[in-house]
Amino acid sequence: MLKWLLTIAIVVVILRLLTPRLRQGAPARRLPGDVSVRWRGRDYFFPFTTTILISLLFVAISRLI
Repeated sequence: MLKWLLTIAIVVVILRLLTPRLRQGAPARRLPGDVSVRWRGRDYFFPFTTTILISLLFVAISRLI
């Protein structure tokens, strides 16, 4: 249990540090399958493909740990 808690904490910290850099280049870094919708003057972004790829990466890393 402690191992998973530590892993989640590290991932959250890394994502928090990378978020500003990812937002700067967001239009150029979208993958096919990521959906962007404009509704009532607001932009909504649903990163389906990116989520799947990141999940696969985390599974691979967790199996190595």
